[in-house]
Amino acid sequence: MAEAHANLASAYKDSGHVDAAIKSYKQALVLRPDFPEATCNLLHTLQCVCDWDVRDKMFIEVEGILRRQIKMSVIPSVQPFHAIAYPLDPVLALEISRKYASHCSVIAARYSLPSFNHPSPLPIRGGGRNGRLRIGYVSSDFGNHPLSHLMGSVFGMHNRENVEVFCYALSPNDGTEWRLRIQSEAEHFVDVSSMSSDMIARMINDDQIQILVNLNGYTKGARNEIFAMQPAPIQVSYMGFPGTTGASYIHYLVTDEFVSPTCLSNIYSEKLVHLPHCYFVNDYKQKNRDILDPSCTPKRSDYGLPEDKFIFACFNQLYKMDPEIFVTWCNILKRVPNSALWLLRFPAAGEMRLRTYAAAEGVQPEQIIFTDVAMKNEHIRRSSLADLFLDTPLCNAHTTGTDILWAGLPMVTLPLEKMATRVAGSLCVATGVGEEMIVNSMKEYEEKAVSLALNRSKLQDLTYRLKAVRLTCPLFDTTRWVRNLERAYFKMWNLYCSGQHPQPFKVTENDSEYPYDG
Repeated sequence: MAEAHANLASAYKDSGHVDAAIKSYKQALVLRPDFPEATCNLLHTLQCVCDWDVRDKMFIEVEGILRRQIKMSVIPSVQPFHAIAYPLDPVLALEISRKYASHCSVIAARYSLPSFNHPSPLPIRGGGRNGRLRIGYVSSDFGNHPLSHLMGSVFGMHNRENVEVFCYALSPNDGTEWRLRIQSEAEHFVDVSSMSSDMIARMINDDQIQILVNLNGYTKGARNEIFAMQPAPIQVSYMGFPGTTGASYIHYLVTDEFVSPTCLSNIYSEKLVHLPHCYFVNDYKQKNRDILDPSCTPKRSDYGLPEDKFIFACFNQLYKMDPEIFVTWCNILKRVPNSALWLLRFPAAGEMRLRTYAAAEGVQPEQIIFTDVAMKNEHIRRSSLADLFLDTPLCNAHTTGTDILWAGLPMVTLPLEKMATRVAGSLCVATGVGEEMIVNSMKEYEEKAVSLALNRSKLQDLTYRLKAVRLTCPLFDTTRWVRNLERAYFKMWNLYCSGQHPQPFKVTENDSEYPYDG
């Protein structure tokens, strides 16, 4: 029974038994060769452990499956979150998201809710309960999750004179410091985890939310059907999902000019709102200042790292890697004498395969170093032990990118077209020293990494400048970032009040252009 083998495979995969999962998916496909879910899940599982032996063939097969499914209006067997990290045509990724968005509308329709009445489109005049813009944030990640590590202070930093913040938590309290902090700092915080989606939508509408922000997109724990019910007049995608939602009921995507250039607006369903500098917020200035103290820096010997080698590092999850970038890394290692590549067991099941590939490329075993995943604070602190970070082009370092830049570690990154391939470049630009870290081709990527490794004074100068700007550059200035986000919200509301459809716009740091009183 092919379905039973596929279900067993998924259970193995979710519990970390990756090799057993691969075996069961393959058995399902022996019994039923035309089994799209098993094929796509097998591909994803192989990606997670860097098993690339039949990668090209499988991607051709999966792309064929996806195009057929979209033509037949079947829900694609590749989830939007997986599609962002695959070398798929960006327009195909948009179509996948569209199908999932439609499915959320179908779920929403089952609740048979009458259409909601929205708050009147009246300009905000500032001050007083009715003179504030009511913003709702919906997320399943208010807790120990990268989203809260990054956005922790945002909810309490909003200007209460002009903005009233409501957080709707789709997950129960995990008792962690992150959950407790957001709960205590946000003006209104409601745990709606035990409520049905229609009840949550009703509550949002009763709260007269004017702008509702989806912090999940297509990530675990999302309940996008709430947005499909359209409880608020303006609905926005932000931060949780680095791609397009494909949803007609999500009007705006908050991003920036580097990550989502206007010339690529055709691969997004939302209107693009460009924040200045970088759209990707972080909380390190508030929460991780101890990293800046030189006496806190650990020693290489604490982690069994060689003292005398030039250490390249990549701390991204292994599913973000592909043969092209790994071969490039091997070339770099062969060209830089006495160098090593430091990776994480993320997951551990990929380690042996990568070691085998490296050996096949002529790289010495001691040049590949694996370390276990660490707690956040330790992870940032030890990042500074490397000399240069090598990013993965197909899906960049996002949270990891902010981690290593805060640790003062420069990187090399190659932006492509899709949103998830351009985030690291935007992070670099917002440090003010980014141009030196961004390249335009794989060949240039290799040359840049090699030249920085061989020209130590040039690299030391870049590292020094990066460390020097951490407390002043836009990337880590959360207060400034929140102010720019509020400007975006007021512009959205003012467009709505003037009877205009949502339209793309660029936020500038100019109060007269973005008045609170529309």
